Amino acid sequence: MGAPTARTDRGRRVWSRSDRGRRVWQRLDQSGGGLHVDLGLYALSAIFAAVTAATSTLLPHRAWGAVATVGYLAAALAVGGQLLARRADPAAPLAGTAARAWLTVLTWTTTALLPLVVQSGQRAAGRTDRAQEEVTVIEQAGIRLLDTGTPYLGRDQIAALPAGEQLLGYTPYQPGMALFGLPRAVGTAWWTDARLMFALVTAVALAVAVAVLRRSPVGVVDGPGTPAGPGTGASPATGPVLLRAVQAATVLPVCALTLATGGDDLPVLALCLLALALAAAGRPGAAGAAVGLAAALKLLAWPVALVLLAWAVTRGRRDGLRLAVGAVGLPVAALVPVHLVDSSALVENVLRFPLGQGLVSSPAASPFPGYLIAQTLPAGRTVAAAALVVAGLVIAVRLVRRPPRTAAAGALICGYGLLAAILLMPATRFGYLLYPVAFLLWAPALAPARQAPERPRVGRPVARSGG
Repeated sequence: MGAPTARTDRGRRVWSRSDRGRRVWQRLDQSGGGLHVDLGLYALSAIFAAVTAATSTLLPHRAWGAVATVGYLAAALAVGGQLLARRADPAAPLAGTAARAWLTVLTWTTTALLPLVVQSGQRAAGRTDRAQEEVTVIEQAGIRLLDTGTPYLGRDQIAALPAGEQLLGYTPYQPGMALFGLPRAVGTAWWTDARLMFALVTAVALAVAVAVLRRSPVGVVDGPGTPAGPGTGASPATGPVLLRAVQAATVLPVCALTLATGGDDLPVLALCLLALALAAAGRPGAAGAAVGLAAALKLLAWPVALVLLAWAVTRGRRDGLRLAVGAVGLPVAALVPVHLVDSSALVENVLRFPLGQGLVSSPAASPFPGYLIAQTLPAGRTVAAAALVVAGLVIAVRLVRRPPRTAAAGALICGYGLLAAILLMPATRFGYLLYPVAFLLWAPALAPARQAPERPRVGRPVARSGG
């Protein structure tokens, strides 16, 4: 066999470091049957919620913190009881994965759904400080969709609004998002709040994703056109790994807070996670439909659709076409009707405003590198935009040269890619971090721990001839 090349050695070193990091996380995550990490998660979340309740300048966030602190503290105390039960009997059902899963559901109920319902009721009773602005924007978009056939106001219509209301005149979402605002057209009640629809779609999408991963074999694909399955060394996602993935999309404070106070990102995230789960199960058509629905709601889902399309192409032209039908067709189908009604209003809301060319600027101002560069350096906005473009090109080159052959690899690309984009965007929000965090923690559920997510290519042994 020939001597290994420098590229081969480098690939082995990268894989070795990645594998060591994965084993370290697995040991930590499995400590105490997963309960030690659960305890840390709920205890730190309780501290975050308490600090939010005491110090946040956003009144809906403070109201969330007041309720969620109790929910997280109760969950932490429950985990303490589980640890005591495990110490007395390591096989105690109270400390098992099923009990941990039920506690996760209960915690999501008390830290996301309960604050949501409380705030929805208070808002219906007349409180104007019990929802973030995007909730009102989406509800108004739904009403306009019914009345005019488009959820968007044109530039002249927005300019005619009082100066303090022009920001709320913009709807910087894809047309499908307006559907969540349709119940408000019925009347002002707690159950017509758009956040209830956000929560419902999120719960259904995550439940279906869990069912898919529990019933379908997932893992490394043998090659193009060969789905993981019996005989390929794949296996269903294990309970503890899948539970941690669900926690990443539900009880993490960034997710629970977002759902209770605003919520529009959670159905988008849940549909993207469902698409990744369907991809792991070898169902490109269904995966395309799920990510297409997400892309019909928000632009942030479009990069996920591109990554999944690159994954599907590695399986063959037919699977690539099956995924593209939903991933591309559904967003286009959502855009065509509103384009025919008022194309200029569509461009004003979906393109000009997010690019900073609207009548007013986005209030998003989280102190990430892109925002700081845009605010402090000469021509900083151009510099930040250029850095964002470079990051996008790097990811695009990676997709072309080494497209993901597994859903797990696709989730990692989505996670790291969106993290880079969020950090470099000139105007962004802290809450957007829920996307990369969920994608990165979802990846192990798409490729069980004993499976390698995607080993770098390090060359092939050269066959000897002769004896």
